[in-house]
Amino acid sequence: MAKIVVLGAGLGGMSAAYEIKALLGAAHAVTVVGDGPRFSFTPSNPWVAVGWRQPDEIQLEAAVHLRKRGIEFIDDPAAEIRPAENRLLTKGGRSVPYDYLVITTGPRLAFDEVPGLGPDGHTQSVCTTPHASAAWAAYQAFLQQPGPIVVGAAQGASCFGPAYEFAMILDADLRKRKLRDKVPMTFVTSEPYIGHMGLGGVGDSRGLMEAEMRQRHIRWIANARIKEVRLAEMRVEELDAQGKVAQEHALPFAYSMVIPAFTGVDAVRAVEGLVNPRGFVQIDQHQRNPKYPNIFSAGVCVAIPPVEPTPVPTGAPKTGFMIESMVTAIATNLRDELAGRPATAEATWNAVCLADMGDTGAAFVALPQIPPRNVTWTRIGKWVHVAKVAFEKYYLGKLRSGNTEPIYEKYIFKALGIERLKPAGGKR
Repeated sequence: MAKIVVLGAGLGGMSAAYEIKALLGAAHAVTVVGDGPRFSFTPSNPWVAVGWRQPDEIQLEAAVHLRKRGIEFIDDPAAEIRPAENRLLTKGGRSVPYDYLVITTGPRLAFDEVPGLGPDGHTQSVCTTPHASAAWAAYQAFLQQPGPIVVGAAQGASCFGPAYEFAMILDADLRKRKLRDKVPMTFVTSEPYIGHMGLGGVGDSRGLMEAEMRQRHIRWIANARIKEVRLAEMRVEELDAQGKVAQEHALPFAYSMVIPAFTGVDAVRAVEGLVNPRGFVQIDQHQRNPKYPNIFSAGVCVAIPPVEPTPVPTGAPKTGFMIESMVTAIATNLRDELAGRPATAEATWNAVCLADMGDTGAAFVALPQIPPRNVTWTRIGKWVHVAKVAFEKYYLGKLRSGNTEPIYEKYIFKALGIERLKPAGGKR
């Protein structure tokens, strides 16, 4: 019996555990090591931050649902990985042996790279559900004394969708409250232009997103590097195409939410030969680490090069469909290797993003993620908002029922009117 340990119980980790167990069956043991007892559907965090969702509505008890599938859950985050010994140590002092390790930790949130950034500083976050809950408390106080808002993504960020979503959701919520006229709003981003998304743009995403910003009276500063955040003020450098400072801005705010840059989590980034300089897990085309072939990885914690160089550093996003395809490749490769066959499955690294805008939404499809592409597709409409709500309900239902069907290829592509892609359609 092989022991497969999945490190991380987020979107990637829960999906990996379910799919691996479904393929391997009772002959092999699957254990999930998590940080906290509850799974959170992180795409819904922006709704939590404005009170449109309660945390309990987007969370599940991980142990309960994993146990139904015959999967052990350890609520004790990893403190150290020892690949030479094929085991990891938890912060509580537990030693967890493995034959195969699947790393799906998600990122460390690098608020510390910008002075004053983050919940321990002067800005809010929607990166975790506890952060979103704190953002909601701060927003309620803000509503009593409205003022300027600054929303954005810091230099080095690779996850721009939630920043756009939150700016648009705030706009929609304030209009419903008849307070929008009291709230000047500025969007600050490290992208070279609005709609870049870390993808080099998707179709006419620049024109479409700029039009949405203008329609909603949201001012923006692109090519932005946040120098520091003080109480009620953000200092921002706006760079030109050559990377030189073109203008400096002192932005007052009464409320701010900024997506930080990511790094690998401490337990992972400390392992020499496992990660790149930012702490992301290095993998080959089969999702396995070249130095430690019994370690696989999926999700935000894997190393992916930027789509293109930009004046202010930006990273490439790891969207839901990409993560789903990584998980499927890992499960397939584990099954084949344990059966004595070579690992040959490769993920289809395509980008599919449904971004809610409160009362409408934007859908971005880039197949493959890195240009030139076979499919470049962007649409804006109220149907995207409806689709995002439906996706939330479907995914949480999937975890409750133990369903391992590929959501994107079976449902999302069909809903978008895009032909299902064969695995060979992807490109690294």
